[in-house]
Amino acid sequence: MAAAARTTGLEEPEPMPSYAQMLQRSWASALAAARGCGDCGWGLARRGLAEHAHLAAPELLLAALCALGWTLLRSAATTRLFRPLATRCRLQPRDAARLPESAWKLVFYLGCWSYCAYLLLGTRYPFFHDPPSVFYDWRSGMAVPWDIATAYLLQGSFYCHSIYATVYMDAWRKDSVVMLAHHVVTLLLIASSYAFRYHNVGLLVFFLHDVNDVQLEFTKLNIYFKARGGTYHRLHGLVANLGCLSFCFCWFWFRLYWFPLKVLYATCHSSLRSVPDIPYYFFFNTLLLILTVMNIYWFLYIVAFAAKVLTGQMRELEDLREYNTLEAQTTKICKAENPVSKKTKDKTNNNLCFLRNEGVGHLFKLFILW
Repeated sequence: MAAAARTTGLEEPEPMPSYAQMLQRSWASALAAARGCGDCGWGLARRGLAEHAHLAAPELLLAALCALGWTLLRSAATTRLFRPLATRCRLQPRDAARLPESAWKLVFYLGCWSYCAYLLLGTRYPFFHDPPSVFYDWRSGMAVPWDIATAYLLQGSFYCHSIYATVYMDAWRKDSVVMLAHHVVTLLLIASSYAFRYHNVGLLVFFLHDVNDVQLEFTKLNIYFKARGGTYHRLHGLVANLGCLSFCFCWFWFRLYWFPLKVLYATCHSSLRSVPDIPYYFFFNTLLLILTVMNIYWFLYIVAFAAKVLTGQMRELEDLREYNTLEAQTTKICKAENPVSKKTKDKTNNNLCFLRNEGVGHLFKLFILW
């Protein structure tokens, strides 16, 4: 009876575990699954893919058409809305060039995150308050509810568009190659989780990660607007500073506190209790663990940036991934130098080249890096 209640989701929500309980139970479940896997290998992977992956061609076509629609919509919004707004507000030329990208991403992420928040907090779905319920009544090839399928369509098509936009539409930054790889991996995760019908987990992941993108773009827009019209606007400067601090807190709370306790606990431990032979258990959990490690790694840089701002070592908030004019000139100088002419160059140019090369190791040192 207890097992039936757990499977159907009729029992009371399971209390959220502590970090120690999460680590202990997840490790024990993963170790038991590894020991009990007597047929692990490519054969099992191929059978699991054939039996449990369900992704129809019309769904892929619809996602591709929506990705094209995002690209056309962004181009129209940039031409008719964002650029005229930058001109009307008399932004600095560099900020005016950056505004369309940030404004576009803010509109999308705010809309998508609000929609996911509505599904998790304002409807019948109990996944946020009861994360183990993401696997209740899971069946291979089960129908995806239309509202969750809509969230997946929005996210999947947007990341298809983002791959194109990173190369041809966005400002090229120091970490653009890494960002391009991130978009590809994210798209694969979205498609595979949908195909294996782990859409309930995906909805929870969307909610816990997109909020940081909203804060990123909102903070950047306030940075652009604080120097509009040739004068400094204190309100936008204050909002930008508060946005930076809010981002640091929310990154920790959503990605480092809630994400392991809600998502990883459910996928590593609760999934095996509800579906003992759940397919591709190690594949998805490995990717989620890698995502967790990346979140921890970037958080260290975020804390370092916040510390510099609070201690006055950095007077202005700025995206350190951006190339500036000095770096562009330095790049040309360094490329033009050869071993002979290098000896005759001014010492300042040599120092600039050194600083440029050192900066390669800090591609992600940004107050917001994802």
